[in-house]
Amino acid sequence: MQPYVIETQGLSKSFGPIQALQGINLKVPKNSIFGFLGPNGAGKTTLIKLLLGLNKPTTGTGNIMGYDMVKESVEIKRKTGYLAQHPSFFEHMTAREVLRFKASFYDLEDVESLIDESLLLVGLEDKDERVIKKLSGGEMQRLGIALAHISRPELLILDEPAASLDPMGRRDVLEIMDALRTHSTVFYSTHILDDVQRVSDMVAILNQGKLVAQAPIENLLNSGTETRFTVKVKHDPQPAYQMLLAQPWVSSVELMTGPNSTLHVSVSDESTAEENLLKLIVNQAGAIVLDYRRTVYELEDVFMRLVEVEQ
Repeated sequence: MQPYVIETQGLSKSFGPIQALQGINLKVPKNSIFGFLGPNGAGKTTLIKLLLGLNKPTTGTGNIMGYDMVKESVEIKRKTGYLAQHPSFFEHMTAREVLRFKASFYDLEDVESLIDESLLLVGLEDKDERVIKKLSGGEMQRLGIALAHISRPELLILDEPAASLDPMGRRDVLEIMDALRTHSTVFYSTHILDDVQRVSDMVAILNQGKLVAQAPIENLLNSGTETRFTVKVKHDPQPAYQMLLAQPWVSSVELMTGPNSTLHVSVSDESTAEENLLKLIVNQAGAIVLDYRRTVYELEDVFMRLVEVEQ
């Protein structure tokens, strides 16, 4: 059986007449990097607060690291590291001092070695004695991850860890998250879809309080989308265009004309298309093919389709 660090059943939360979450069945595998997506107002923050024990569900149950999320929330907090979207620090303290302060809340051995390891992990080992107010925004975000990680938690919950960072800062945070998977499960919310596609194993999409998708990233990118090929041809594209339209396994053909024309071919039978598409264009239509490839869908395509269907 797949070990899940987070597993909820029918989790719902209402605030008076407003139902913020509806029947959430979430499964987060151990040592995964789990991207949690949704438009503004979807209920992401509400769910994170339930997982952290800051709110109680209206209905439903859940287990986190084997503990009941309502009855054993104190144990869950002990084993969970959390980074808020906008973390606050004691700005007069150094990076090392604030890590030492956070470590004092736990029963940890060899604290200075843990601090050294955390600073090295986030690339701040040479800035450990710098006061926090002199750190850059990206450095403070990395320090926040180190703080969440100082107790070596089984679960890390990160709320928008790369928000408002420049591309280099985002890259650094993603590399840190990837390194953390060796001893922690990373559950993070974000609106930066490119980052999710780069680093996540699993993805869940929340919309209007409902979980509309949950799957490995590869499965999600291929789910519910038609197989499509992109073919760039030289000279007159019409013979190839007309021939493709006549094939029973071709759903549609979109032609973009120009000095070198492009055919976007959607098919209903993937195996037949892989075997015959290029042969037809070259051998029977006599086209000169400059480029031929299967279209790769981006997470943004899938996200927009799922969200728009729900709306």
